[in-house]
Amino acid sequence: MRVPIVAGNWKMHMSSGEAEQLARGIVGSLDGAAGVEIVVCPSFTVLDRVRNVLGDCLVKLGAQNLHWADEGAFTGEVSAGMLLTCGCEYVILGHSERRAWFGETDTTVNQRLRAALSAALKPIVCVGETLEERQSGATERVVRRQVTAGFANVSATEAAGCVVAYEPVWAIGTGMTATPLQAESVHTSIRRVLRELYNDNVARDVRIQYGGSVKPDNAAELFTRPNIDGGLIGGASLEPDSFAAIVKAALQPEI
Repeated sequence: MRVPIVAGNWKMHMSSGEAEQLARGIVGSLDGAAGVEIVVCPSFTVLDRVRNVLGDCLVKLGAQNLHWADEGAFTGEVSAGMLLTCGCEYVILGHSERRAWFGETDTTVNQRLRAALSAALKPIVCVGETLEERQSGATERVVRRQVTAGFANVSATEAAGCVVAYEPVWAIGTGMTATPLQAESVHTSIRRVLRELYNDNVARDVRIQYGGSVKPDNAAELFTRPNIDGGLIGGASLEPDSFAAIVKAALQPEI
């Protein structure tokens, strides 16, 4: 049985004080929650501050990106080792905003993924199509390419411990959301690709999140689908009660 995972991507929000306050609010709202894995992914500059707030609670710390090199002349980048010293357990890779604005490609996502795995960080690998690609019927082809290239030279054992986040680009921050049927269809397709790349066990074990304007009022319907294992949450993760409600919605299929 796959344990649902809900991760909050805080993106480029929150000063140090605001991040601490948000982390305290999330911890307070989710005190005693069990049966779902919870991750928050703040900006690099506040990772230490948030880690101190989280302490030994059930909420885990993640980062929003990493570079594939251990060190070097890579201005503005952060290594896996640096994230480990901040207490990170998870890292988001290949987010559509990184692909669109900062030149991420399937190849660089793969390089970052392999670096994360080498450092024993748990990757959340983002895939998803643009509106134009969906309208032209290319969704499955695009997602297949991203998964296949992203997991190149990754072993079955390593892949089984990864998380994939399906985030249709047209639904991120737009208020538009894929219907549960649309999301489930793509999640099923991703499992099919993982089965072809690896085996039935990997396809069964990899958790696949949905991301794209997930809110408390649509989370439960999305999360009840058999192949949707939680969510990668953007805007709603910046408000403790909203994030807590989404986390609790991920438990609904188990009730």
